[in-house]
Amino acid sequence: MHVLLLKEPRDGDSGPDPYIKELASYGHKATLIPVLSFKFVSLNTLSDKLFQPEKHGGLIFTSPRAVEAVRKCLEERREEWNSSVKDKWNAKSIYVVGKTTAALVQNLGLNPLGEDTGTAEVLSRVIIEREDTNIPPLFFPCGSIKREVLPTALRENGVPLETLTVYQTSEHPDLEKNLKNYFTEALQPKLCEGCQENT
Repeated sequence: MHVLLLKEPRDGDSGPDPYIKELASYGHKATLIPVLSFKFVSLNTLSDKLFQPEKHGGLIFTSPRAVEAVRKCLEERREEWNSSVKDKWNAKSIYVVGKTTAALVQNLGLNPLGEDTGTAEVLSRVIIEREDTNIPPLFFPCGSIKREVLPTALRENGVPLETLTVYQTSEHPDLEKNLKNYFTEALQPKLCEGCQENT
């Protein structure tokens, strides 16, 4: 069976996509077609905030894309990050949702908390239990279409939060073309080996 997966492929650095691998283990062939596109924004502001950890009580990451935005900001200032800034952040709480995001945060040299929470709702409960209401605001780089679960829960419980949109999500520019190509190919009659065309 051929399976169409409408999702972003896993980055090449992290090995084969787990969905393709799992489906292949059951004898299925899978094709990935990305449906979303991401554009990084506000990177200068993000960089400024990252290099002023004293102004924040900690960091929150709920998506790999937000971590990628941070990584982009560090490209030109890696030495400064590694020599002093990273340790200042590690003296604070670095909250994450999910194992993938946690692994990316670790690649930045940061020590994540909450990787087993799985959702922003569960992570918000962890943050509320751990943080005092008189800390500097937690810094939350996020996407343009984030859900408001975490910000709302923290605000309702008096935990200060500062958000910054660091990427915008939109339809992948090649989605329609990729779908047409996939279905055009999938609907082509296939001749089996040894079969003859009727003429």
